[in-house]
Amino acid sequence: MRNFTSALFHDSQLGVRIRFNCELELEAVVHQLEADPQRLLEEFHRARGLISRLFGNEVENYKKTPTPSHMIHKEIPEILLLSNLPPCERPPPSKPNPPLTIDGKLPTRFPHRRGWHTDQSFRRPPPDVSLFYAVIPSPLGQGQTLFADGIAAYRNLPPNLRTKIRNMDGLHALLGTGRSEQAVRAGEPIQKLLPHQESQRQPLVRTHPVTGENALYLCEAGQMDWHEGPIIGLEPGVNGEGARLVYELMAHYTKSEHTYVHEWQKGDLVIYDNRCLIHAATWYDSDKHTRLMWRTTVSGNPGTPYVGETKSWLPEDGTDFLEGLGDGRWESATKLP
Repeated sequence: MRNFTSALFHDSQLGVRIRFNCELELEAVVHQLEADPQRLLEEFHRARGLISRLFGNEVENYKKTPTPSHMIHKEIPEILLLSNLPPCERPPPSKPNPPLTIDGKLPTRFPHRRGWHTDQSFRRPPPDVSLFYAVIPSPLGQGQTLFADGIAAYRNLPPNLRTKIRNMDGLHALLGTGRSEQAVRAGEPIQKLLPHQESQRQPLVRTHPVTGENALYLCEAGQMDWHEGPIIGLEPGVNGEGARLVYELMAHYTKSEHTYVHEWQKGDLVIYDNRCLIHAATWYDSDKHTRLMWRTTVSGNPGTPYVGETKSWLPEDGTDFLEGLGDGRWESATKLP
């Protein structure tokens, strides 16, 4: 099959852009990919293995997860809706302050840019891959998605810091439980959690199960537990030793040499590997423009540390997934001072 070409993003390991060189209908393209799937995988492996699998053995059905029903596609429960349109009506993140860097560029580096995370890190096992599709993108120059390369960031750490964190774990929390940085700073009540809502340990350095490469694996404000963590074994709290380490790692992780800014156009599909990437949303003018994005999530190969584990986020007794939490956890984690 020769109906597409690929190119690496700025000579990095961050990913590969595939362009289809044909006028085929989507169904015909899918049939060709099914007939020769190895060709497509080879194009992704040209990115030196960072994005190693497009699909796992499970595409998430959001109706069977702790996801508010208004954010699930009515006909296709595997699609999560992210939009300012009803019924979602999800606001975009705020602009950074200041909105541009000193040299007039879009901010990417933490803490100037907030909201960096990897999807559903508060789960064990966490998911492998997300697919993000632009149904109605915001105008160019707004609503970008930022990506940062955890493999390059780990490789470029100072040797002493790389050694220090090698066997450390972060503590990741479900939004809306009172454990985010914003909630702890605001003095919000720490909610009593049901077993399937409890914070989960994840390694700070995660070995990719396909390539064997090590990558930083952590989030910042919204998905770390800033009450009991964010780093296991270090002083907890927003001003503790663990918080200082998260800030240091995130500032390094999101340096310009580790990041990519995706400007969305209608019909773009970005496939990203949650096991070794983090991403962040950016502001768009939701008073003037509409935006509708679809996301699917694929699981099945999280790596050796998770072998044999049951899904931490699924209640065993039939309890409602969101009991006691409401929908506040879907507010943007980037609305921070």
